[in-house]
Amino acid sequence: MNVVLITLGFSTLLAFTLGAALGYFKEKFKVERDPKIAQVRDALPGVNCGACGYPGCDGYAEAVAKGDTPINMCAPGGKNVADALGALLGVNASGEDTVAVLLCQGTKTVAPLKGEYVGVQTCRAAKLSAGGTKLCPHGCLGFGDCTVVCQFDALHMGDDGLPHVDYSKCTGCGLCLKECPQQILSSVPRARLGSVVLCSNRAVVKATVIKSCKVGCIKCEACVRACPEQCITMVNGIPVTEYAKCTSCGICVQKCPTKCYKLVQSDVFIKEAEVVEA
Repeated sequence: MNVVLITLGFSTLLAFTLGAALGYFKEKFKVERDPKIAQVRDALPGVNCGACGYPGCDGYAEAVAKGDTPINMCAPGGKNVADALGALLGVNASGEDTVAVLLCQGTKTVAPLKGEYVGVQTCRAAKLSAGGTKLCPHGCLGFGDCTVVCQFDALHMGDDGLPHVDYSKCTGCGLCLKECPQQILSSVPRARLGSVVLCSNRAVVKATVIKSCKVGCIKCEACVRACPEQCITMVNGIPVTEYAKCTSCGICVQKCPTKCYKLVQSDVFIKEAEVVEA
């Protein structure tokens, strides 16, 4: 009995001593945490998507509070969060709301397959193992890898074999851009006005483009010649619009023989919304 009591007393004394020691050393060597980190964290949406390049909102909040990263890197929060962080930290906020745009119109009916693919049903696997599934080596592969990584339910595969963006839900986080092995999803400002080419085929031979996709850019440069503002130039086989000069006149859209030139504000954002609703 005495042994039990002695053991119990010793254990109690040891636990008390260790607890006191831990409390002392915790207080002695504690690292003061900047209160701004918690304030920044509270201003973030908390989706932990990682699009900012940091391991979740906690990591980004700490980097912002220390001044190690810009305050406009939170894509889900967009301009509202950037403005809030700017007011909190006293810095200029230049955040811009962006959304994802698919630079391809290669549906099942216009972009032929080069053969039957029986491998793993993902875009990345198809590209690595077979170099893609379509005659067009630059177009959408259609397995929906981008839809899988979207955390906001803003991307869905359509019956036409292409992913469609729900712009009422898209936050511009960029996860789909990183996941796409073809790199044909682009980050576009939600407020953008002007024309864009929905084609990523850089083949310079007209016959090659037409064979691989009926709505591909054939490099005729009709858009370049027709633009009254001279704001369209060919870059690596694709017409590129200088938006500072573009007036959204739509002449390039009218002149494009394969109808791959579109107006962002009407032919992309509005029509895509109609497809999603349907």
